[in-house]
Amino acid sequence: MYVRVLSLFAAILLVAACQTTPTTTAVSGGEGSVPATGGEGARGIGGSGGALGDVVSTPIPHAALQQWLSTNIGDRVNFALDKYSISQAAATRLERQSVWLKDNPAVSITIEGNCDERGTREYNLGLGDRRANAVKNYLVALGIDASRINTISFGKESPMILGSNEDAWAQNRNAQTIVY
Repeated sequence: MYVRVLSLFAAILLVAACQTTPTTTAVSGGEGSVPATGGEGARGIGGSGGALGDVVSTPIPHAALQQWLSTNIGDRVNFALDKYSISQAAATRLERQSVWLKDNPAVSITIEGNCDERGTREYNLGLGDRRANAVKNYLVALGIDASRINTISFGKESPMILGSNEDAWAQNRNAQTIVY
């Protein structure tokens, strides 16, 4: 009797698992299938895909897009102490982000400006704002519509890394691209 009940329960779970709809869709064409963000002309998370008629318009959750961006391109650029100018390393990452954003026109982002713990709250909020806007302006100069980019400054209020040493400070001086 116990085995019969467990078998029935396993069968129900198997059927329920088969009925789950996927959170991503595939774009046919090209080399394999690539998840697509949906919408007209979307070329997928990875930036490759088929013709307009090949796109299935099931939206990808923002968390999946954020994870893809973070893993494959990088969602953060770092800054020098008390600076908000775009370094060569930051420019390279932002150029890759701009290509991805052009390939995914339905995606909008927020740039979060961050600072290390040194300095006053007011100073760091202003510096974080200048960092976020420097990134936004760079992306706009690369052809991304400004209406797709919001900015916010967290100053020193939301550190990425806890610690009071140069390594932690260097990592906390950044602007992070967040998909929304």
